[in-house]
Amino acid sequence: MKIKSKILIIAGSDSSGGAGIQADIKTITSLGSYAMTAVTAVTAQNTKGVHSIVSIPSKEISNQIEFTSKDIKPDSIKIGMLHSTQVVNSVIKSLKKLKLKKIILDPVMVAKGGAKLIDDKAILVLKKKLIKRVDLITPNIPEAEILTKIKIQSILDMKNAAKILLELGAKNVLIKGGHLGSKNMNDIFVNKKEIVIFTNKKIKTKNTHGTGCTLSSAIATYYGCGKTIKKSCELGIRYVNNAIRKRPNFGKGNGPINHLNSFIIEKKFR
Repeated sequence: MKIKSKILIIAGSDSSGGAGIQADIKTITSLGSYAMTAVTAVTAQNTKGVHSIVSIPSKEISNQIEFTSKDIKPDSIKIGMLHSTQVVNSVIKSLKKLKLKKIILDPVMVAKGGAKLIDDKAILVLKKKLIKRVDLITPNIPEAEILTKIKIQSILDMKNAAKILLELGAKNVLIKGGHLGSKNMNDIFVNKKEIVIFTNKKIKTKNTHGTGCTLSSAIATYYGCGKTIKKSCELGIRYVNNAIRKRPNFGKGNGPINHLNSFIIEKKFR
């Protein structure tokens, strides 16, 4: 099987394997691409919540990004958990230094169990400096509310939030609608030229741990392979929905999804 593209992940680690860098690697690999990593933090967590977070020094995060990318140039970048101002600034500095392009930002702020994963000062720096440097930002509704300071209770509110993010400098915005109390899942893609609503039937399950990480990595993979940003969103959403539908029932809390849903295992390995 020929490797389709090379993706650099800048994100935190999840010891339970359902989210973070572990979910990113599984997603990118199952979609046929090559995953590289710059770990920003190490978390001890499971399906019920986050137990502890250990930050990686910002200098070491930059070293991971730069040393890796100078040898194997990534076709696209996925950015996840950036927990402090120093980390956000160091990532921006490394991206500029290497002139890296095709960047997907998943603004990870709160874990499924409710633990806060970024401080308030870092959110301000992310809004002021990082958003305008990326090709796409993929907040869920709570994250979009934090970034835009508006309450989101409808599709119209989602569209208004997306427009505010465009005013902050975002080129493309995908707001994920999983937190709306509706029968259908409505994800809204917005840029200055168009608004597209991706509508799918909502799957009733508590096993959705790592869906945001998985989606942004899937989008980065398709984008790195040469798909348009809109098509990458469409294909990424389809991949995540299939992963939720075929979920394993692991853990006692918000369980993981099935990243292998796109993977065909040869008979001799079954």
